[in-house]
Amino acid sequence: MPYIKKEKRKFFDPGLSEVFDGLENPGDLNYCFSKLCNEFINLHGKNYTNFNACIGALESAKLELYRRHIAPYEDEKIIENGDI
Repeated sequence: MPYIKKEKRKFFDPGLSEVFDGLENPGDLNYCFSKLCNEFINLHGKNYTNFNACIGALESAKLELYRRHIAPYEDEKIIENGDI
């Protein structure tokens, strides 16, 4: 996870809270991810480094989601239903 400084979080969080209120389905979430990546590329230029940065950030976010939420959920279900 990108552990950014609290001062920088104060910049991002107010705008993100408005986005969160509008998220209703996976398409909305995909749109937001795509829009952020497109804006990053538009701001920083079309080159391999920036494309790779977007892919890397998305992959890292995926792994963080798995680590924090999915793995613990799976562990709960193993206890609840038994292991394979």
